[in-house]
Amino acid sequence: MNIIKYHKLWIQTSFLLISPIVLLILPSDYFDEGNSICITKFLFKMECYACGMTRACMHLIHFEFVDAYFYNPLAFIVVPLLVLLFILRLNRNLKILFAKKQ
Repeated sequence: MNIIKYHKLWIQTSFLLISPIVLLILPSDYFDEGNSICITKFLFKMECYACGMTRACMHLIHFEFVDAYFYNPLAFIVVPLLVLLFILRLNRNLKILFAKKQ
């Protein structure tokens, strides 16, 4: 593995390790206020299936299940899938970074 790919992998792995900590430190209502950036809501004045997903995920990772369900019930499917993908990617990166050189 060349040095540039190696450093990119370290940066990606660092981000994977730091981002959940940051999300847990932020208050659960951090994303509750503010304007929507949903293109469907902007163009068609209606909510899409993903509207409220960020807020729902933040409440879900802080174990506020009622609030998470209020913002978007699909978060109960999305968050476990994201956690699984997160673990698989982190596992892959760590295996590559700490593989024995032959």
